[in-house]
Amino acid sequence: MATPTPSPARIHDFAIRENVPVAEGVMRLTIEAPRLAAAIRPGQFMSFAVPGDTTQLIRIPLSFASADAEAGTVTTFYAVVGDGTRRLAAMQPGDTSTVLGPGGHGWTIPAGAKRMLVVAGGIGITPIIAAASLAREAGAEVDAVVGALTAAKLCGIDELKALGCADVRVTTDDGTAGTKGFVTAEVGPLLDRGYDAVLTCGPEPMMRAVAAQARGAETRCQVSLERMMTCGFGACNTCNVETVDGMVGACMHGPVFDARRVVW
Repeated sequence: MATPTPSPARIHDFAIRENVPVAEGVMRLTIEAPRLAAAIRPGQFMSFAVPGDTTQLIRIPLSFASADAEAGTVTTFYAVVGDGTRRLAAMQPGDTSTVLGPGGHGWTIPAGAKRMLVVAGGIGITPIIAAASLAREAGAEVDAVVGALTAAKLCGIDELKALGCADVRVTTDDGTAGTKGFVTAEVGPLLDRGYDAVLTCGPEPMMRAVAAQARGAETRCQVSLERMMTCGFGACNTCNVETVDGMVGACMHGPVFDARRVVW
């Protein structure tokens, strides 16, 4: 695997425009950061400095759902799972800090793609919204499967429909919305339609299973492996991914990988 070019990530000041709950334990955050909004591409990530605890030096890496270069805004969905994200969730419109980005390697839409399948599990919906947007901009028809533990944790469905996704299917582990079970229950039958590629993000066991289904259908698959990308520059080795080419950092070689190159 070729050594990646130097990271395009830079420090940007940002101000919060919106930070609201959209599902159980999930927030939608929109920031004003004009230079970042103009530079970031679907599948890349950004890392937030969250004020409130001087002992916490590590930034919080998050993928993004959409960016509006004209408005100068970037929107992400994130799960509130620890002290850092709880402090982020407490920030209000007008609050400021800094964000590092854009980082990493994003989604690739195959040349001439006519039909794509995007698959999200949990908070993996965030970069999948960006993936669907990129595919639609390329002129491809997009179908989607979105999974969550329960209906209360689902989000991003409206965003996918607004992008013009032709068929949006939902699964929940407990059956409170859509099909009861895992996303694979819907992905398998859909692959018979013949997609140019599958793009997926979610829990690693889910992505491994989706990648296996795509391989069985002889369909290309890309996975977004969201490790703890601590530094964002490939220096700290906290986000390593085992690939057929050896161990590589997700922050530079990923977070989006060709599923065939990942050692699952």
